[in-house]
Amino acid sequence: MVKDLLSKLTDAFTKSEKSNIGKLFLVIDEQLESVKSALIRTEEWRDLNNAKGSTLDEIGVNVNQLRGRANDPVFRVLIRGKIARNVSDGTINKMVNALAKTLNCPHEVIQIVSMIEDNQEEPAAIVVKRAPIEALAAAGLTATQFTNIVQATTMAGVRVAYVDLNGTFRFSTHPTEIEVSEYGFDFGSLGGIFQPEEEIPLPI
Repeated sequence: MVKDLLSKLTDAFTKSEKSNIGKLFLVIDEQLESVKSALIRTEEWRDLNNAKGSTLDEIGVNVNQLRGRANDPVFRVLIRGKIARNVSDGTINKMVNALAKTLNCPHEVIQIVSMIEDNQEEPAAIVVKRAPIEALAAAGLTATQFTNIVQATTMAGVRVAYVDLNGTFRFSTHPTEIEVSEYGFDFGSLGGIFQPEEEIPLPI
């Protein structure tokens, strides 16, 4: 950029970075690059997925979501969840969509059914039969925290009975034969969830 600035000078000036005006342009160039870098970062951090620290706090203020003791990845989940819950009517389909947006994952990896559908006799309760384990692990959410997020998306008076965090992997039913199925090594998934030493309550 300095060479570009020097090239715009008239021939009355020495067009060298070692000249006095060249040194001045070097200082100006450094400041302009600093401003440019700040503007680029500001633009990038307008995106919720890129925002960090106090910038993320400001986004939370805009949607009335407190941070509490949540770190940045978990706080992003809370913010997305607050936005999604604002347009959810509490039906199962809307809950699935809200949770998918909250965890930034495909809605196909989430399955919610009523306790009645699960052959249990509690009408005002739901079960999360399939949960996005990879998304939960990536965000660092515990089983309890995820259950609380699910509960926040339900209608008043509806209880989250439990969340199934088991994987789908199964061994072959034929010990001596190769079996290709959605539950084997090709498509089967393992269960598991991040569990820290200290459970941090989320301001939901």
